[in-house]
Amino acid sequence: MAYIIAEPCVGTKDTACVDVCPVDCIHPAKNRTYDDGRPTFEQVTQLYIDPTICIDCGACVPVCPVTAIFPLEDLPEKWQSFVEINANYVDDGKFQADKFPKA
Repeated sequence: MAYIIAEPCVGTKDTACVDVCPVDCIHPAKNRTYDDGRPTFEQVTQLYIDPTICIDCGACVPVCPVTAIFPLEDLPEKWQSFVEINANYVDDGKFQADKFPKA
């Protein structure tokens, strides 16, 4: 099972989820740059979960103030496109600029 950050995060970008994540799978973090060229916190409209690193602990879910994080199987149908959006932020362990939606 993977967790997905969906539409309620757009424009909010509260980082409580980043702070509680035990494996650093939620990006981008504030005040961090990435060597692989992925956008920084200021350059994105929402946060993203890297499904290849996420350990499915669910620690991020209760701290999200806008209820934007869902287990994949509970993701509302209207936000299914966010599965691909989250996966495209980091694909195969590295940022894929050509797959990432521009802000």
